[in-house]
Amino acid sequence: MASWLNYLQYLLNIPSNASWEQNASTIAGGRGEGGAFNQLRGPFGLYVDYDDATTLIAERYNHRIVEWKSGATSGQLIFGDGSKGKQTDELNEPSDVHVDKETDSLIICDSVNRRVIRWYRGSGSHGEVLIGNIGCCGLTMDNEKLLYVTDFVKHEVRQYRIGETTGEVVAGGNGQGDRLNQLNWPSYVFVDRDHSVYVSDQHNHRVMKWVKGAKEGIVVAGGRYKGDHPSQLSYPQGVLVDLLGTVYVADFQNHRVVRWRKNATQVDIVVGNNGRGANASQLNFPVDLSFDRHGNLYVTDSGNNRVQRFAIKRS
Repeated sequence: MASWLNYLQYLLNIPSNASWEQNASTIAGGRGEGGAFNQLRGPFGLYVDYDDATTLIAERYNHRIVEWKSGATSGQLIFGDGSKGKQTDELNEPSDVHVDKETDSLIICDSVNRRVIRWYRGSGSHGEVLIGNIGCCGLTMDNEKLLYVTDFVKHEVRQYRIGETTGEVVAGGNGQGDRLNQLNWPSYVFVDRDHSVYVSDQHNHRVMKWVKGAKEGIVVAGGRYKGDHPSQLSYPQGVLVDLLGTVYVADFQNHRVVRWRKNATQVDIVVGNNGRGANASQLNFPVDLSFDRHGNLYVTDSGNNRVQRFAIKRS
């Protein structure tokens, strides 16, 4: 997921009534499931560079991080060798990737190895373990360089200063459950300019907002059981929030991306309103999402082994 600093710069340009073309262009993969560099296998986490729309993808089932330049027909291997492993130059089902541009490094959720790894570009093939023993799925960084990581084993989100290994619970941490102070398999996370934490609470089928210092969260999307009604979500994954407080969610098992305006009680369907499928207007288990500087929407379409770009409509 792109950094807070990136979002602050360009989400200001997305009005509350913005809409997107319903037919996407494929900007990575889309040539069947496989390990060739023009293919993907299980794209999950996504980072879109603010400056040039270069896309980094955590490829879960190829156990690697790949980079696709804008307009490229194949990707480039960045980290991992395509086979699962537990050495510091290997990954096992990575689920998210973040770029720290100040240090020119990648921070990676190495999910099955239960660790967070940092790798500096140009430093060789090995990374360093930042955090161990964590059921990591999603991560992000705020403007103070604090790292936020979900833990689907402990049902919590922790905040870390780089170099710390313990961190501080900022959401959940009260066991698995559906109370407002609990989470149930948190997946992806976003942090806004006020340091409020938004987390996709996937097995509760809701997105929660935890204001800085709060002891319990607020339901800002879903939370009305699993379903495809406009008031419901089904295993939400990637989440981001614009400066108007509009929440965008990858609604995984409903095969769509939805938008919850601030204080709304039901969703607007942004893209994917045509059922599960492989056409340009369809998604198949979307996992993560991001915007570029122009407001175009990028989605990891995991079941179709591709990344889709939905162009914002210009009035």
